[in-house]
Amino acid sequence: MPLCNEIMGSSLIERSSFISSSKRVLFHHHHSFQEKKNLTLLPLDRRVVRLRKVAKFPVAAISEDLLKGSSSSSSSVPAEKPVKFKVRAVVTVRNKIKEDFKEILVKQLDAIGDSIGRNVVLELFSAEIDPKTNAPKKSNEAVLKDWSKKSNVKAERVNYIAEFSVDSSFGEPGAITVTNKHQQEFFLENITIEGFATGAVHFPCNSWVQARKDHHGKRIFFSNKPYLPSDTPGGLKLLREKELKNVRGDGKGVRKLSDRIYDYDTYNDLGNPDKGIHLRRPTLGASQQYPYPRRCRTGRAPTDRDLYAESRVEKPLPMYVPRDERFEESKKNTFSVKRLKGVLHLLIPSLKSSLSINNQDFNEFSDVDALYTEGLLIKLGLQDDILKKVPLPKLVSKIKESSQGILKYDIPKIITRDKYAWLRDDEFSRQAVAGVNPVSIEKLKVFPPVSKLDPEIYGPVESALREEHILGHLNGMTVQQAIDENKLFMIDYHDVYLPFIERINALDGRKSYATRTIYFLTPLGTLKAVAIELSLPFAGPNYQSKHVVTPPVDATTNWIWQLAKAHVCSNDAGVHQLFHHWLRTHACSEPFILAAHRQLSAMHPIFKLLDPHMRYTLEINALARQSLINADGVIESCFTPGQYCMEISSSAYKNFWRFDMDSLPADLIRRGMAVPDPTQPHGLKLVMEDYPYASDGLLIWSAIENWVRKYVNHYYPNSSKISNDKELQAWYTESINVGHADLRNESWWPTLNTSEDLISILSILIWNASAQHAALNFGQYPYGGFVPNRPPLMRRLIPEETDPEYASFLADPQKYFLNALPSVLQASKYMAVVDTLSTHSSDEEYLGERQQPSIWSGDAEIIEAFYDFSAEIGRIEKVIDSRNCNRTLRNRCGAGVLPYELLAPSSEPGVTCRGVPNSVSI
Repeated sequence: MPLCNEIMGSSLIERSSFISSSKRVLFHHHHSFQEKKNLTLLPLDRRVVRLRKVAKFPVAAISEDLLKGSSSSSSSVPAEKPVKFKVRAVVTVRNKIKEDFKEILVKQLDAIGDSIGRNVVLELFSAEIDPKTNAPKKSNEAVLKDWSKKSNVKAERVNYIAEFSVDSSFGEPGAITVTNKHQQEFFLENITIEGFATGAVHFPCNSWVQARKDHHGKRIFFSNKPYLPSDTPGGLKLLREKELKNVRGDGKGVRKLSDRIYDYDTYNDLGNPDKGIHLRRPTLGASQQYPYPRRCRTGRAPTDRDLYAESRVEKPLPMYVPRDERFEESKKNTFSVKRLKGVLHLLIPSLKSSLSINNQDFNEFSDVDALYTEGLLIKLGLQDDILKKVPLPKLVSKIKESSQGILKYDIPKIITRDKYAWLRDDEFSRQAVAGVNPVSIEKLKVFPPVSKLDPEIYGPVESALREEHILGHLNGMTVQQAIDENKLFMIDYHDVYLPFIERINALDGRKSYATRTIYFLTPLGTLKAVAIELSLPFAGPNYQSKHVVTPPVDATTNWIWQLAKAHVCSNDAGVHQLFHHWLRTHACSEPFILAAHRQLSAMHPIFKLLDPHMRYTLEINALARQSLINADGVIESCFTPGQYCMEISSSAYKNFWRFDMDSLPADLIRRGMAVPDPTQPHGLKLVMEDYPYASDGLLIWSAIENWVRKYVNHYYPNSSKISNDKELQAWYTESINVGHADLRNESWWPTLNTSEDLISILSILIWNASAQHAALNFGQYPYGGFVPNRPPLMRRLIPEETDPEYASFLADPQKYFLNALPSVLQASKYMAVVDTLSTHSSDEEYLGERQQPSIWSGDAEIIEAFYDFSAEIGRIEKVIDSRNCNRTLRNRCGAGVLPYELLAPSSEPGVTCRGVPNSVSI
């Protein structure tokens, strides 16, 4: 009982100097009891409910002693007169796991300063307006206690106490301000206010609070009770507007790492013209030629040689993102060993001259195996030389101690069950529906396929494919019959690549075709590749720019077929990375995230819904601009298009991306992989039953959509509330008109007028951030870590009989094939990066999980609905597990076949080829 009294506030009241022990009373509260019973409840809500039943009128604070004395003393004090009492704030601060010397020193100085008044100050605001001042009611300022005493506590989380004095007419707490008078920032996880009879009031914060010397204003945090703008209590309206204004900034100046400013800019920082003309890159965005989504503004100065290009920030210096968007410490620690691989790759080029001509390329498949058995440095014969160049002795010892993780690569899953599966046509075809890029395949509707490119520029639109190429592989069907019976499928990269092929093939060590691949659906439900069309730029009527490769009939055609498949995989790797993965799930999401922070208050229910699906995305996108998609970065170095990679991405944004088609059902129907069917569970029927990505994805899509529908209908019972929600409309309008300004006039943008409109928009955003990204990302190393299976770069075309190198191809086709793949250095660099990108960190939050799951919202009905959603995600995982054991589903179960787990919701840390995080966080 004493503990209950303490939590409910009685012991605080008893100690208060404002109330003598002889005058304990139940205080009148100007809100009705009916209004108050909707307040957030603690796990102690049974006690609260029981006490409420005894009370004959509303209360502001209550204790057992007060309750006992209520009958005899209630008449001794006028009911109208407010009386002072105390409430307590429990403030949870998260400590850093590792602190450097400077941080430790400043922390000690802050402990000393705290004891003499340089402390952390809180002020509590009521949701109500004070009629006397016409301003929000607020408490006295309260100081966090015992900061100096707890400065050496090593726990991950430390709780501090502050006490406020309020009166009985204070009303419901709605906001709290925090002033940090220390020298150093701290991470504020949450604040809980105890002492109000209606239960604890929770303030989820999860934010870095900067020192006042760096940021003068007070930080504002709101309780977990959501409000639409029109429903905002009077006492919180100005605070709501002020906090939004704080994070928008004014669009001027250079952003400091400690800032919390969300603003827009173009992709004008990918090139580095100051280092040479070869590193110039066009600005993406605000351009008809190179349209692109906007990214987070940093405000850095322009380069010296190009005033329209923003200057670069190179590793190890951090790129600006708003402070709360940066990786948390455990996320950073996940990549410590991965970073060491990056260090090695920075040093290897300085020793390129030491490489003999024989170990620059893969000449035998055993050379590829050596990356997993011997390690890169031993394979190159550079281990001792590299370690001499590592600047820090401790780093050297760490590399030596971790040789299993640093000098060797983990064996990718694709070769763990069947080392030679990747060579087979059935595995090549299976990966089109169950691999790392299952979203390019489409039903063949017209044969031969026809290009949509301008024939005046790119030559005849007709394909070189003919019926005789595929007729012998259709099990006795005619081509038209196979089309009508949904038996023919295609992956078509002709129009994506052909405009760039001439420039790509002019690059040193880069060779590419624009490919089309035709697949036949066998009676077993598996696909069989039956023809590959390879196109080069049109060079006149007498030049054969297109030719078709069909399945082999002898040894020579077998190797030609393997080379053709490798070029298809190279095309596929580029489209996967530049369009489906980077553009659709990373870049196109960023404007919606920026607009959400700028236009939706933290107390807006839609912000609360989207919050876990925005985590870390701005940070990972900034890191991509720094070292992945930049000039001479990993993407340009490791993918066939080289310096034209981001131009291809811009072209895909202009010609292929549509937000309304990013819902899974719409995408499947657009590609002809499904047809509408209201009798089916998801409102559509797959034309290919064993399509693991689609069948698993529809389960998750439906769960997301149902959860969003419950959520939206709860807050928007009619469409007028949506059209009148000024924050919601401003968010969506800004996302399109500013964040996607280059496509803002497209007719396909969904409107936002009804509940169904909002449900669809939010479902697309959550799907893209979670399941769509997971399906495209976490299989990159399991499938691409064995480079021959999925080469990101090709260096040779298929030799013609009249070519000088045809003789060397015939003499040693294996060597020719391997020499056409990336070099050892290119392959290992790519492997190191996709290894990192495929890794789950220990602090990953998966679909159906949230930080503080029981208090992220103050709405009990929504919390219950979220737990239902979480349980549904758990049931889906069991369904996926059972499908992976179903031997009739040959695209996910069979001898040597990898199960399809990329949409299995949960995962352990590491490279697991499964797990659906809430957000695009890697």
